[in-house]
Amino acid sequence: MATIEATAVAAAVSFTALFAPGGTSRWAPTLAVMDEFTPWSDEDAARYRAAGIWRGVPLGDALTEAALTFPDRTAAVDRRRRVTHGEVRAEADEIARGLLARGLKPGDRFLVQLPNVVDFLTVAVGMFRAGVIPVFALPGHRQNEVRHLVEASGAVGYLTAGRFQGFDYRTLAHHAASLPGVRTVIVAGDSGDFTPLDRVRAQGADGGPLPEVDPSGVAFLLLSGGSTGKPKLIPRTHDDYLFNIAACARALEFGAESVYLAANPAAHNAALGCPGVLGALLVGGTAVLAASPSPDEVFPLIEREGVTHTTVVPALAALWSKVAAKRPVDMKRVLLQVGSSKFDEQAAKRAQSALGCRISNWFGIGEGLLTYTRLDDPEEVVHGTEGRPLSDLDELRLVDEELREVPAGEVGELVTRGPYTINGYWNAPEANRTSFTPDGFFRTGDLARLTPEGNLVVVGRAKDVINRGGEKVSADEVEGHLRSHEAIDDAAVVARPDAELGEAVLAFVVPGGGLGQAPSLVEIKRYLAGKGLAAFKLPDEVRELPVLPRTPVGKIDKVALRATAASG
Repeated sequence: MATIEATAVAAAVSFTALFAPGGTSRWAPTLAVMDEFTPWSDEDAARYRAAGIWRGVPLGDALTEAALTFPDRTAAVDRRRRVTHGEVRAEADEIARGLLARGLKPGDRFLVQLPNVVDFLTVAVGMFRAGVIPVFALPGHRQNEVRHLVEASGAVGYLTAGRFQGFDYRTLAHHAASLPGVRTVIVAGDSGDFTPLDRVRAQGADGGPLPEVDPSGVAFLLLSGGSTGKPKLIPRTHDDYLFNIAACARALEFGAESVYLAANPAAHNAALGCPGVLGALLVGGTAVLAASPSPDEVFPLIEREGVTHTTVVPALAALWSKVAAKRPVDMKRVLLQVGSSKFDEQAAKRAQSALGCRISNWFGIGEGLLTYTRLDDPEEVVHGTEGRPLSDLDELRLVDEELREVPAGEVGELVTRGPYTINGYWNAPEANRTSFTPDGFFRTGDLARLTPEGNLVVVGRAKDVINRGGEKVSADEVEGHLRSHEAIDDAAVVARPDAELGEAVLAFVVPGGGLGQAPSLVEIKRYLAGKGLAAFKLPDEVRELPVLPRTPVGKIDKVALRATAASG
């Protein structure tokens, strides 16, 4: 397979110029500074520009360059639509102008909650082109999360689907419309009482200039995995994320002939730009947006669309492997990028054998740092490590609890900084104080070691977060809602090992309210759903205890509970 550089030369001179070493920026090296956003220092920004890592090109411009060279090549496919690069650019520009015509301004935040459909791409690129900052919510989020994200971001609008996979997102549109500050609600598809996305596009169909967008400014807000109950907002800039996409494409040999399958929500960092659906736009490839990650949905897509790259969590790789043993699927061309939680050596070997694909093991955080095994790495590296960083300017340290570096080869908490790792969460000074070291390294909360060759080996997590099939569930958040139930005196939530999900959500509850018996799993799920929790946060199992174990200082003894969970 050709490298991204070779593909770019053949496909588009503009793309080659964008990432050629020593290329020049058309923007002066001045940083956008907002109260909510912590930029890189002038010194670091100058260093990244001098190294050719930051190119000074807005995302919206870079992602539509391919349309100028091959407008008729397929850019994106979903269940209903197949669109070309030329059509993506045209629709995105109509959306950009339509939003501006409705009073949106560059820098405004807009909550976007769309499933894996072509509209996700055209809306995202349209907002990038307009300088509007999308806040990417997940399809599984419900009222609690929508309210929090609007409040945390200061969003002035909300854009969602009509109906999808049996859920009517217009119920969330009604909720969003009632929130302070939200003045625009747009619905793609069956819009009901709300402004249809097609009307916004029509408003922008007459053409007209688009604003110049500062590439050093914030392009969009991602959601943190969340070690607290509420996700923090991750500000990614045009400069840093354009490098993120392009460097992933280089590392994974993703070019104009490549086809990326988004099996998981495109609003996740991995499926968005690692290289993801945005990578397909950048290099002139194709993005295939799957409605769900189930084998029934994705196996036909892999074969029909000629998929070459996709990203999965280990639990999904295991499921696909199990189904493929009974229902073979042709994945010889596919590079399976497996990450988000630990993918051990035996699981990697089983997946590679069952699926007949190539594998890249990776580690990544929405806050920035990405490590990958490369296509020419030996099997022991691919199966036994998470690879090495994207950039030589990524700085990694492994530290103890006092933030002192541990000796070479020993396990420590991974802290990092670099050209695509944020310097602070959006409008979250308290979180920033605990999430960053005094010298600006981001604390990942992951425990890891480095091999002599510089490959990362992740061994566990320091944070009390359950990784349920790639979705991060805060134990604190679920516990808080459980304790609000009248029939529950106390509760603790831990991860339980699960063959399919990797980790399942196990709730230990102490009955209360004089009833003598805790609510059933069905009752608890119904109660938590009524509190607005997303479906992936609901417990998979509930166990009743007369009292929760405590440490000598009175804290819930989660080490003991995890041991109980692991023993069955």
